[in-house]
Order: sequence, then structure tokens, then C-alpha cells
Amino acid sequence: MVLAYLVAAGMSRIGRREETSRELVVEAFKEVLDAVDPSSIEAIYVGVQSEVYEHQIMYGALVAEALGLLPKEAYRVEACAAAGALALHNAVMAVRSGLVDVALAVGVEKMTAKSTEEVTDALMAASDIVDQLSGVTIPAHYALIARRYMRQYGATEEDLCAVAVKNHRHALENPKAHFRKAITVEDCLNSKPVATPLKLYDSAPISDGAAVAVVASERAARRLTDTPVKILASAVATDTLSASQRDDMTWPAAVWEAAQRAYRQAGVGPGDVQVAEVHDAFTINEILMYEALGFAERGKGYLLIREGQTYIGGKIPVNPDGGLKARGHPIGATGLAQIYELYLQLTGRAGKRSTNAELGIAVNEGGVNSTAVVHILAV
Repeated sequence: MVLAYLVAAGMSRIGRREETSRELVVEAFKEVLDAVDPSSIEAIYVGVQSEVYEHQIMYGALVAEALGLLPKEAYRVEACAAAGALALHNAVMAVRSGLVDVALAVGVEKMTAKSTEEVTDALMAASDIVDQLSGVTIPAHYALIARRYMRQYGATEEDLCAVAVKNHRHALENPKAHFRKAITVEDCLNSKPVATPLKLYDSAPISDGAAVAVVASERAARRLTDTPVKILASAVATDTLSASQRDDMTWPAAVWEAAQRAYRQAGVGPGDVQVAEVHDAFTINEILMYEALGFAERGKGYLLIREGQTYIGGKIPVNPDGGLKARGHPIGATGLAQIYELYLQLTGRAGKRSTNAELGIAVNEGGVNSTAVVHILAV
């Protein structure tokens, strides 16, 4: 298989930002300019969740214009929160196919331009229309899954909160994180209910931010950098929009399927993974990711966090940047924020949160695990 290479990555600071999405993309892109001559970029793929926040579509042309890359090929891809990783998938396919030598993947979202109620409504568009008309919000979907998981397997609300505590602790060493504040299990348990059993501290924040990744062919990678990161796998899988239509709503089948495809592409297995970035929009989902990626048996993922095995220094460090929960969750940018963290980890740029990893995996999902995108990277 022809490989694609990650030759540079950048990310804006994540949080409540005054800047527009256009300005956030420029901020993220500046970080790659030392490695990449912009004129070498031949195509741009942009992940954005919703046009609601800024009353804006045409993000492909917008980004090309903002970065001075007109008239390059540029267009938007969308799969709700999986949009960023899907943009990278498109860039990888373009390079692997030989269509281009260098492609740019961009993810961005400016969510705080709207109220919490308006954001909740915009996110509901990712679910089945029957669920929407019934008033089942995305947090409510994950609450149903959490309730069912706890009943089936014996996990507790303390286990869910332990995920939040870990990710907040990891984010203390991330200068670009939305939250750099340690919390306790008690803080989480006593936080405001969102959709029982999920509470405020079980939930990722509404964030603004952008991230970019530059993908190149082997020939171009050799020209651009001495530290290319191999993109060993890029895989996508899908499931029903409504979790209620699945045989077992506690099993993220699309994530499992995408991970299996990615492992086959890369020629590795779960035991080879040294660092992971997973989609913890709600704490229950990080536990589901442990199982779908093969880090734990089905129904036993909560034991990994209970035993502290997913901390930096543990058996399999997960979300060393703080994850969606504490780094922040600008929907369209999240998948590429995960790739940015793997790039830092694999090239020795992660500072105090380094895991010394040489192979990492990222899983980014949209809807209620309805679209899953998995990437495996290595040096």
C-alpha cells in the first residue's frame, strides 16, 4: 500500500475565543509555516459541523482565501464531530491515489457565537429525525447509553467521573487546552446534572478552535521534513443514526469496525498501541472506546480507568492532551486536534505530557458513534 505522511500539524488555542473561524484557521496554520511552503499545497479539505454558528457555508473557498491559497481545490466535508478526521481521511486518499503530492486537512468550529440552547439544537441535527422530534438531545442519547452500560456491567458514576478527573489532570500540561484545572471525583459527582446520570463534568465544553494537518507523499515528505510521521491507516465506518435502533446501544459497532479496518491496514493490533486519542465527548464514551479499540474486553472498559491504566505512565495512555473533556471540543476541529496531539507525541514535541510513544491511534466519531474515523500513526 502507498503510504501518506504527516509532515506538519498546527492548532489554535482552544476555548471561548473572540476570533472568527477564519482567524482561528489562520492561527493554526501559522504553526506549520516553518515546515511547509504554502505554494506546495495542492488541495484543501475542511471539516466543519454546522453552518448555524456563524451563518456560513462555503468553508472550502473561505479557508483557501484566508490562507492565501486561491485558486486551489478546496471543499468542506461533514460528519458532525467526525468532520475533522474525515477531512484528514480525504487528504490521505488524495495523496495515496497520486492525485496530489501535498494536501491540507483543516478542522474548525466557532460554537460560542450561539447560546447553549442553539448549540444543543444544532447538534441534534446529527440524530435521527424521530429522535429530534421526540426531543432526545445528544446528551440524552449518551445518558441512555451510560445508564444501560452501568446496569449491564456494574460500572458506577464514580467510574465515569474518574475519566473526567484523568483528562483534566492531563490538560494541566497543555497550554492550548480549554480547561487547565484539576478536579476531583467529588467535584464531578456534585456538578450540575445535564442528563442523568451524566453531569456537567462528564461533558465536553462548548469550544472554539481550529487545527490543521499537512499530508504528503513519500517524495514530498522527504523534501519537507526530517521527521515525517507515517500514516499507517485511515479507516471510516458507519452505524445507525439512532442508538435505539442498535442491538446493543452500549457497543459502538462503527468504532469497532473502523478500528479493525485500521489495524489490518497498519498490520498492527491493540497491543502495539502506545498512546491513544479517543472521543470523550461524554465520559461514558471514553470507556466504550477502550473496548471498541481492543484495549479491554467488552463490558470491562471501566476497569481500566478504575485501575488508573489510562493515565500518562500507565499501560495505555489515553488523551494525554486532556481529550475533548478538558482540551476542549470545537466540533469540526476535534478530529484534527487529536492528530495534532499524536504528531506532538510521536515527534518528541509533547513536553511534560510526553508518553515517549512511537505508534498511536486516534478515533473520532460523529453523531452517537454513527460515523467513526480511525487513524494509526507511527514513526
